[in-house]
Amino acid sequence: MPLYLQLTGLSPNRTLAKAQKMLKIYKFITKRSENLLCKLLEKRVSKGKEDAARLSERKGLSSYKRPDGPLIWLHAASVGEAQSSLSLIHQILQYAPHSHVLVTTGTVTSAELMSKNLPERAIHQFYPLDHPKWATRFLDHWQPNLVLWIESELWPNMLNGIKERKTPSFLVNGRLSDRSFKRWRLFKHSINSVLSTFQAILAQTEQDAMRFRKLGAQNVHITDNLKYSAKALPVDDNQLKMLQGHTQSRPVWLYASSHAGEETLACRVHQTLKAAHPELLTIIVPRH
Repeated sequence: MPLYLQLTGLSPNRTLAKAQKMLKIYKFITKRSENLLCKLLEKRVSKGKEDAARLSERKGLSSYKRPDGPLIWLHAASVGEAQSSLSLIHQILQYAPHSHVLVTTGTVTSAELMSKNLPERAIHQFYPLDHPKWATRFLDHWQPNLVLWIESELWPNMLNGIKERKTPSFLVNGRLSDRSFKRWRLFKHSINSVLSTFQAILAQTEQDAMRFRKLGAQNVHITDNLKYSAKALPVDDNQLKMLQGHTQSRPVWLYASSHAGEETLACRVHQTLKAAHPELLTIIVPRH
């Protein structure tokens, strides 16, 4: 019996029943949230966070016909995951010349990245929100032969649909932050059921692997970070030269991936450090 079952005092059957109950509640709630999700998408369109012309893809609808032959589906949530997946996509298409790759992401910027960098025999679609009907619609249309899930975005309805279809699935470049780990531990039995969708989990670090194992995941391996294999991001040479001209002889502090409000903190730190480093240049790169 797994250690976490011994510690909780629950039998495997009782644990499975508890997990299934939680997932049924989640499915029940999301099944009745279609109007709410549609309004959410409309709001995101107004903020520029969705592509209005492709909004149907977020509901599991596609204007693309499924290509004939084997189809390998990679889900990469956002720009970082999408960028790191490109090298993997090229390798897959090289070693499987008769296959196609479907790539899903959830952000406008990642879609733009994919449109510029995807090779032939690779298709991009926006990932549907986790409504049971939309997830089923997506799977019925694309019918992937293999699923590669990048990093850690876990959607129960979609993953349950993949498991029900017995589609071979792997979590690649697996990552689980301390915050996500603590949140998922509150629903440990349910997340264990979700993670069982994957035949194997390929984690970035020993710490990530440990967290997945503590949540009950089986067949977890450490394979390093896929992002190290990604090509360098494209750059405007003129802008790069201009920036280098400003930074060559100065100490530089980069405040990257900041959120709203954090820039003020960066400015205060800059003022403090400037007393000791008069030529200090602070570069702030907002996440959004």
